Amino acid sequence: MKVDFGRMMTAMVTPFDHNQHIDWEQTEKLVDFLIEEQRNDCLVVCGTTGESPTLSDDEMMELFRKTVQFANGRCKIIAGTGSNNTFHAMKMTKEAEKTGVDGVLLVAPYYSRPNQQGLYEHFKTIAESTNLPIMIYNIPKRSGVTIEAETIIQLSEISNIVATKEAHNDLDLISQVIAKTDDDFKVYSGDDGLTLPMLSIGAYGVVSVAGHIIGKEIKAMLSAYVNGEIKKATQLHHKCHAIFTGLFLCPSPSLTKYALGLLDMDVGGMRLPITEASDDAKQIIKDLIEKK
Repeated sequence: MKVDFGRMMTAMVTPFDHNQHIDWEQTEKLVDFLIEEQRNDCLVVCGTTGESPTLSDDEMMELFRKTVQFANGRCKIIAGTGSNNTFHAMKMTKEAEKTGVDGVLLVAPYYSRPNQQGLYEHFKTIAESTNLPIMIYNIPKRSGVTIEAETIIQLSEISNIVATKEAHNDLDLISQVIAKTDDDFKVYSGDDGLTLPMLSIGAYGVVSVAGHIIGKEIKAMLSAYVNGEIKKATQLHHKCHAIFTGLFLCPSPSLTKYALGLLDMDVGGMRLPITEASDDAKQIIKDLIEKK
């Protein structure tokens, strides 16, 4: 299965109203903003940045349906359907397939901490239940388990497992994956600050958080690198780096939502257990956005 989700994608926040219900009007505005203003090739819906642990299954399905509707073919939509419950993830993936999404993101089973055989069987079982292309998501810090290089390489041989999002700094693992998988299998950075280093060893693109705020600049960095303009790509990386790190001074997505508000994109607050960002952190982000 040859699939190209594009190089620049953002893991989209979920807009809430004052009653902490999903704000569909603002969701439509946000989708337009991320496509037309921030130039994203693809949006990931109901990832961690979208506060997926706080969303019900019904809310997630409605988000998938409406985001596909709002995007209207202007970019790809990937649905976050992962879980540490294999059969729940399989059920969610099957339901997501009916909404018209272009693919699914499956996070490593968090908290359960399975061994590598368990990880392989988890992803394989879900892959066999759907025709959708799958991006696996390796984020050891949040999931408590690492999908090792050999496991990712083995998973890449399953026809509809087409990409991986690597959110860690183990460049040896990533190098092994890139070297030992087919060219059609895409590796994405899951950490904005590591995108350029990962490109240098063969990664394809990024699943970004900062893409909400500086998507155009990140896309320019990606394009510059691909076109061989290494110095320009490096300059753009350094220009963006303070925002890459600043957005995580408080638990995500509190500062991303605050930053969007500064750009006249009101996406509301967070559902517990995420709380409002500190005043000091807000000031740092405000200063960075004013300088960008």
